[in-house]
Amino acid sequence: MHVVVRALGVLSALSDRREGVTLQQLHRELDIPLGSIHRLLRTLESEHFVTRSPSTKRYSLGAAALALGYHETFDSYLVAPPQPVLDIARASGETVFLTRMVDSRVVCIALVESTHPLRLFVRMGQEMPLHAAASARVVLAHKDPVLVEALLTSNPREAFTRGTMREVNQLIDHLARVRRYGFDVCSSELDDDVWAVAAPVYDAAGHVECSVALAAAAGRVESPEIRAEYTERVLRAGEKLSRAYGYAGPIVIPQRAELVDLYSQAVDGHPFEPAIRAKQEQ
Repeated sequence: MHVVVRALGVLSALSDRREGVTLQQLHRELDIPLGSIHRLLRTLESEHFVTRSPSTKRYSLGAAALALGYHETFDSYLVAPPQPVLDIARASGETVFLTRMVDSRVVCIALVESTHPLRLFVRMGQEMPLHAAASARVVLAHKDPVLVEALLTSNPREAFTRGTMREVNQLIDHLARVRRYGFDVCSSELDDDVWAVAAPVYDAAGHVECSVALAAAAGRVESPEIRAEYTERVLRAGEKLSRAYGYAGPIVIPQRAELVDLYSQAVDGHPFEPAIRAKQEQ
């Protein structure tokens, strides 16, 4: 029973520490001998209740622990908007939100609504379609290819607009470009005349379970310069959140001039595949 109580204490200590906690911190906070807590953490890690970052050596909750809190409404995953999300929303006036993969779904867990009269319909707890939302695809792009194909094949791929990507092979090719460029763009794919950009958020172990996204009415972000600015802001926010969660690996963010050039050549707002889009429309 004593071991069970200690294990619950460790899980409780990690529950609100997304940046991760070191072995020494847990030792001091829980007053558990180093040898005992090290053995306990090894057992919890082997059962996927905790995970340890190979770079920062910090511990955080694992998939098995997170699964215990899963339920259909996703209420337990909803959080207050972190500062980087608030900063982009304040600077842009647009809708900015944070998503997280829960089981096989990607859900909006934090949201700041646009200050403009014309707002977009995004709500807390909303499930984002895996094939049509940039905020979901940027998470999928960093998952195991076998899992990705299984999720895309088994989930309905509704045609929300004429521009919605629905073919599995096309989506898998698109995800490869998302990994290459480090962000994703959705332009009139989920909603007509809505443009969105999303960046991954890495956890301490280098996994991507979350994304940060900005969505705006397409008419407010028509110029390559504005789209490049918002893309850079979203990428910077993703970097700040990743560092806050304990990720110490590399994050490459294109220069503003590179992004302007990408958007200047884009077809229908898609910066990485203008040639493909142009060919499809012929």
